[in-house]
Amino acid sequence: MNYHLLTKKLNLPTDFSPPTKLNYEDVVAVAITRSDLEDDVRGINASLDLILRTRGGGWPTGPVTADFNFVDLVWHELEFGEGHSFTYVIRDATGGYLGCCYLYPMGGRTELTEDLFHYDVDVSWWVTPSAYKAGYYTKTYRALCYWLETEFPFWVGYFSNQEIPDE
Repeated sequence: MNYHLLTKKLNLPTDFSPPTKLNYEDVVAVAITRSDLEDDVRGINASLDLILRTRGGGWPTGPVTADFNFVDLVWHELEFGEGHSFTYVIRDATGGYLGCCYLYPMGGRTELTEDLFHYDVDVSWWVTPSAYKAGYYTKTYRALCYWLETEFPFWVGYFSNQEIPDE
């Protein structure tokens, strides 16, 4: 079977309400909204090279504007509300902006293959350069592993970042 044109819809239990806030140690993930615009634009633009090196993929292609990113944040809000994908802003325990994490359908970000078909969700993330230096890239990876186990236990996650921490 040719999988590369397929996207595998996220399967959610009928009575499931996705968490809008997740905590792990001093990493806090909150469903991203347009109210995160200023922090998000600043964070993305400060992290262009680091995002491409660690998360990989074709985004971002360059600095983002507030207008462009506003549309993106509204799209993430709608996707979250519909259960199509889940994007969270990552903050430290004091509310400091660290980056973002994404729970996407398989085949959306990463081309679906026969080997990847048994995974339920594509997991990726990025952090700002200062957060990376402070160890939050690895902390966020551990947090995502924990949240998949405790908050989304019905999913098998595929971590699609180019750089996966050694654990």
